[in-house]
Amino acid sequence: MSIFEYNGSAVVAMVGKNCFAIASDRRLGVQLQTIATDFKRISKIHDRVFIGLSGLATDVQTLYQRLVFRHKLYQLREERDMKPETFASLVSAILYEKRFGPYLCQPVIAGLGEDDKPFICTMDSIGAKELAKDFVVSGTASESLYGACEAMYKPDMEAEELFETISQALLSSVDRDCLSGWGGHVYVVTPTEIKERILKGRMD
Repeated sequence: MSIFEYNGSAVVAMVGKNCFAIASDRRLGVQLQTIATDFKRISKIHDRVFIGLSGLATDVQTLYQRLVFRHKLYQLREERDMKPETFASLVSAILYEKRFGPYLCQPVIAGLGEDDKPFICTMDSIGAKELAKDFVVSGTASESLYGACEAMYKPDMEAEELFETISQALLSSVDRDCLSGWGGHVYVVTPTEIKERILKGRMD
């Protein structure tokens, strides 16, 4: 078993019309043993940028703390929030810096840029970016997430339809992966509001 699969995870981000959604499962496990059912993988950097981290749970928490620290330094120096593209470059640089002893994480970054244009990307543990215009996935449930998102995604969805689509894709995917599950955590972000919702899984 790969060390990336040790704790299990599923993270997905999807683009809508001037909005985006990012979702993750809530299971924290040690291989097949479930430790917690309310683990948080998605974090808000500021009102328009979110990051989801799949992979080893200890590295997820360490990397998140470093990113928050670096973003606060940027805010103090520049007196503004980072654009999503800038934040993605920061994450990539931090990961590549540690390439010989990497953080065992695969980030998913989602944000609203200029003109409320949604931006999503994912990267591997050494910071190689993969940009997309529709959806990105990471974690042990990646294969089933790709299939579900391919089947359900439509361009230019409004916020409510986007929530339904990403929720159904996540729940149907984690049902096919024994290392992730126990419902989900979904954020839908528009230029005016952030909606956070908890999804119940089959076991709840």
